[in-house]
Amino acid sequence: MLELAILGLLKEQELHGYELKKRLSVKAVEALEAPMAPSIPRTGSMTGEAAAFRARREPKRGGRAKKVYGITERGEKLFEELLEAESASGDDDRAFNLKLAFCRYLPPDARLGLLERRRAHLVERLARARASIRAGRERMDAYTRSLMEHGTEATEHDISWLDMLIATERRQGRTPK
Repeated sequence: MLELAILGLLKEQELHGYELKKRLSVKAVEALEAPMAPSIPRTGSMTGEAAAFRARREPKRGGRAKKVYGITERGEKLFEELLEAESASGDDDRAFNLKLAFCRYLPPDARLGLLERRRAHLVERLARARASIRAGRERMDAYTRSLMEHGTEATEHDISWLDMLIATERRQGRTPK
């Protein structure tokens, strides 16, 4: 999931960062020439102009300029594969949330599939939670029962939210019903 997160961020914009390079395969990202600083409006003062020029040209602390990383063609392909991959766990909460954050990069049918798989997973989770509450109601204290009921209510809310997203996808004509 870390790769998907990093590649997704780099797909959106080039970033600085030693950690980025350290954690990701060298073939998926590449160091780019650092972009020029935005032009600074002219001050009319030679001293001001010289200071602005130095600020744009001089390396920062440590004598080295920051590197900027961007996504490579191989990184783009890996990003697509990770985004479209179905996880064995039915897209756990963190994986689903991360994929949803970059959902706009999925083709419409894959986007709808992701939402429908997540909904099915939550419906199963809800059924298990309700059965567990019914089976153990007598043994549970009020706080445990309340916590479990809160969990089922949250899952019901998530299912309703997914129903809305699925309906919107279909209504916009991006995918057939």
